[in-house]
Amino acid sequence: MATQAKRDYYEILSVSRTATEQEIKSSYRKLAMQWHPDRNPGNAEAEEKFKECTEAYSVLMDADKRARYDQYGHAAVNGGGFGGFDGSNFADVSDIFGDIFSDFFGVNVGGGRGGRTRVQRGGDARADITLTFEEAAFGKKTHAKVRRYEACEQCKGTGSAGSKGPTTCQTCAGRGQVRYQQAMFSIARPCPTCHGHGRVISDPCGKCKGESRVMKEHLIDVSVPAGVEDGTRIRYQEQGDVGPNGGPAGDLYVVLEVKPHPFFEREGKDLHCSIPISFSQAAMGAEIVIPTLDGGEHKLKIQEATQSGMTFRVRGKGVPALQSSGKGDMYVRVRVETPRKLTKRQRELMAELGETFNIDNKPEPRSLFEKVKDIFG
Repeated sequence: MATQAKRDYYEILSVSRTATEQEIKSSYRKLAMQWHPDRNPGNAEAEEKFKECTEAYSVLMDADKRARYDQYGHAAVNGGGFGGFDGSNFADVSDIFGDIFSDFFGVNVGGGRGGRTRVQRGGDARADITLTFEEAAFGKKTHAKVRRYEACEQCKGTGSAGSKGPTTCQTCAGRGQVRYQQAMFSIARPCPTCHGHGRVISDPCGKCKGESRVMKEHLIDVSVPAGVEDGTRIRYQEQGDVGPNGGPAGDLYVVLEVKPHPFFEREGKDLHCSIPISFSQAAMGAEIVIPTLDGGEHKLKIQEATQSGMTFRVRGKGVPALQSSGKGDMYVRVRVETPRKLTKRQRELMAELGETFNIDNKPEPRSLFEKVKDIFG
């Protein structure tokens, strides 16, 4: 019976012959997830497909083997003195793509090299602070309430009640992992006895129940810098949850919420506001006093013939720049208000004034710019 010809490696992985390493790895990840023996127990066909795509991956991810394969085909990498893939060197191949199985299956794949489980880092903690608009602009020293895991004081973070501390797990010999032979791989899984810690506690602490840490709540000092915005996160390194069994602490993130201002709106370090002016102030010009964010006042000169909607720029009256010098500007938009109620005398004066104006109440011809704007939306 004739031997069945081997399939093309590129065809197996569904990639082109010009595929990049990233494209090859991405395709292999999908196929490995689909055909891995753990996901297809007792399925001989799936195991063969998994071996097939693994063989293709091991060749195409090796630059030298790929070059020989592209030039000479399977003969260049399967026997024939080329030191290629013959099915007996899966332990070596597993080193090439062990990261894939760590990412997708949560296991370590290798040829037997295993070490003690790493100390686990604690999680990140969060605290929320609400600030006024002014406090966010100019900074503030305040406090935040934080709930986080801290080392148990009763057992000093050992998790053990007595003088005898944790002992080495006999099941995994302190490695935190046990190995199982499955298909062609030696797969490491967390030890069922110590749950990956590498040690066991025979007499757990009564306060922390052997967890080595307890939840606590307390206040911390927070220095809010000037110029922060809504949603800003301040990071405090290693101020989060303490890791289990003496692991390093995570980080603490203080998240800021800024209340809106009744008068000002903010864009970056610039402030925007809108103020009403009278018809006479707009027509003849005036000097008006407007409030500033720092609690002061600023005299703003309104030019003659100011139209409703015009914006005036006041330099240096904005928000301090975060972590740098200088301030933004304040932009004041004026709105000409039409009086809603007039006294008899005011009506007489307005009528007399109106007779002096020569205004033709006809539709204004639209400019070319406005017409083009309408066409293109």
